[in-house]
Amino acid sequence: MEKKFFDEQTIYVSDITIQVTDLQRSIQFYQDFLGFRIMRKTDNKAVLSADSKKALITLEQPEGVVSKQRRTTGLYHFAILLPERKDLAVFLKYLLQEGRRYTLQLGASDHLVSEALYFSDPDGNGIEVARDRLSESWSWSEESVQMSTEPLDADGLLELATEEWNGMPEETLIGHIHLHVNDLSKAKEFYVEGLGFQEVTVYPGASFLSDSGYHHHIAINTWNGEGAPVPDQNEVGLKFFTIVYPVKEEADKAMKRLKALGYSVDEGMVKDPAGNQIFILGSAK
Repeated sequence: MEKKFFDEQTIYVSDITIQVTDLQRSIQFYQDFLGFRIMRKTDNKAVLSADSKKALITLEQPEGVVSKQRRTTGLYHFAILLPERKDLAVFLKYLLQEGRRYTLQLGASDHLVSEALYFSDPDGNGIEVARDRLSESWSWSEESVQMSTEPLDADGLLELATEEWNGMPEETLIGHIHLHVNDLSKAKEFYVEGLGFQEVTVYPGASFLSDSGYHHHIAINTWNGEGAPVPDQNEVGLKFFTIVYPVKEEADKAMKRLKALGYSVDEGMVKDPAGNQIFILGSAK
């Protein structure tokens, strides 16, 4: 893993807060099954970490929570980025052995820049667990990086699985977030002109955005339909995610750009055109 894509020189997604229907059930999944550690817990919230220091995932059970509805804007998936290929190999072996406890429908892909496994938590929140290939192997054409969706070499990966899964490695990060939006051009304006990301890959109905030459920190798509409705406030799914800027001044500039585009920013909180909520934060060096 190359930390330069997730350090004080880069705009990146640091953590995510998701809403669930049953907090204790979700804790069992994220802590007992996936291997995250609980940093803090209340009656309706649990903050999870890989190293007991940096929050990565916050689970919240809102009052009057309702199950996920189909074909809305919101979370498509968030990516848990593992440090090494051997970590992904051990995790794949573990999923194949233990995943039946949660009747996981497992997907797997080779994206050229990364290798990834896909499944959902008990509430249907999409999860990708991935490892990056070294950036020197990525293929760029001017400002576009080559990505694809090819079959994963699962057999080759499992040859590296010589250890047992012992929970999320301490160096685990949130690699990216992938969102459903309802107007691709408006969403791109928000994330590119407003927040300052660059478009690096285009798929039919989707755009992949990054900073500092990463393959993507954020992806947006209209695969749930142009004009898809915004989910209810207390619905299962994304509550908000945090974008970190290298310094407070850069975060302030981003919020100023968003206001100029007509968006309301309240103490760092802003919603994209599809209702996805973001907390903007400047890194404290």
